[in-house]
Parts: sequence; structure tokens; C-alpha cells
Amino acid sequence: MISLSLVTLFSYLLLGVVAGMTGGLLGLGGGIVIVPALLFLFIYQGLPGDILMHMAVATSLATIVFTSISATWAHHRHGAVAWHVVRLLGPGIIIGAIAGALIADQLRSDSLQTAFGLFEILVALQIGFGIKPSAQRSLPDTAGMVASGSVIGTISSLLGIGGGTLTVPFLLWCNVNIRKAVATSSACGLPIAVAGTATMIITGWNYPRLPEGTTGYVYWPVVVMISIASVCAAPLGARFTHTLPVDILKRVFAVVLAAIGIRMLF
Repeated sequence: MISLSLVTLFSYLLLGVVAGMTGGLLGLGGGIVIVPALLFLFIYQGLPGDILMHMAVATSLATIVFTSISATWAHHRHGAVAWHVVRLLGPGIIIGAIAGALIADQLRSDSLQTAFGLFEILVALQIGFGIKPSAQRSLPDTAGMVASGSVIGTISSLLGIGGGTLTVPFLLWCNVNIRKAVATSSACGLPIAVAGTATMIITGWNYPRLPEGTTGYVYWPVVVMISIASVCAAPLGARFTHTLPVDILKRVFAVVLAAIGIRMLF
């Protein structure tokens, strides 16, 4: 049995605070921070090496269920969620999220780690250089939305992220204004997280060396700690957007992400 020490308990709570603050302050999904941090903490905790990334991805997805509900409700109260877009993307997102989780189960932990490291570096470049797609077209037809949702869901579930890094640029490209794009992305994160988490629970169900408190690959004590801390910290981060130099913070954060991505690769 693997127990949580005071150091690891504090680390998971601190991770939730950092993820929540990052989301509220910079508008980034928590998974981009949570997955690599969980990988390093799971190594420190002595969890089985062959499923470190599987547990990090699944546990991150489970936290996104709760943070997405909180964020979506806040955006919905301000009328910012384009629910018709969520309905069009939703079926593809669910199919893609299930597919992504199934693919993740078939990959080795180090292969998942490499994929996430590369993705982390790409996100760092996008944030660091402020790359944003310009509006080029309107939303595609139903088939196109389902196909787009499938791509977003697959990549997001495979890497344990909420999909905002992919959904927001897609919606901006389709001429959706930034406020609605961010809010709608939060709502799209929920089906990604639910479908991905459920699939990771099923695929990891019979793994023999999981620590106490897990269901499949999902480590529930960690989910609870990160979710509570993240939901509490997100409004504070959002408040700081009006007082802190966000552009400078984004560049600093991009450097940190790039360093994490390189560390995960090597």
C-alpha cells in the first residue's frame, strides 16, 4: 500500500492552487500544469513506473470534470457560453475523448511522456509569441463540427487536458469572439473530461499494482485535493488579471512550460 505523506499532501494542494491561479489569470486549462506535475510527484511517491503517465493523464482528466463545471457555470451566468456550438462539437468530442483514452492505454508511459513534452513545448511557443489564429471562416457544417470535435477530443483525452488549448484557437479561426470562445471551450471541457475519465477507469480496472484510493488509473484522493484547491484559487487568479502584468507573466510561464517540456523529453 502506498500512503500519502504530509509533503505529498501539501504538494497536491499547492498544485491545485497553481493550476487554479493559472487558469484564472492566464486563461489556460489546468491539465497543461497538472499532468507534468503529477508525473514528477508520482515518481517521488514511488508509484509503478509503467503507468505513471496513464495515472497522471487519468487523474488530470478527473480534476477537469469538477473545474469545468465550476468554470462553465460562471460563464453561463454571464451568458457567454455558445451552447449551440457545444451541442455541435459535443458528439465528436465524446467519440474523440473515448478514442484518445483508448490510445493512451495502449501506449507505453514513456511514449505518452514524450508526446506530452512535445505538446508542452508547442504550447510554450504559442503563448510566448502570442500566436493567435485570425478569423478565416464561419463555423463548418454539422459533419465538419463533429470531425473537429473528434480531433479536439482525441488529443485532449490522450494528453489529459481540458481542450481549451485546441478549442479556443479553433473557435477564433471560425470567427467566434474571444469571450464566447473561452466560455464555450470551458463547457466543451466537461464531455472531454467525463468521457476520458470513464474510459481510463475501465481500461485501468484490472491493473494489479495500483495504490489504495484508485479506480482504474484515477487516483481519487489526489483528484479531491487538486479540485478543491483549484476551484477556490481560480476566482483569485481571475481577479489578478486586472492588477498584474499578464503579458509579462505569460512570457515567464511560456519559459517554464518549455523547460518542463524539455525535461519530460529528456
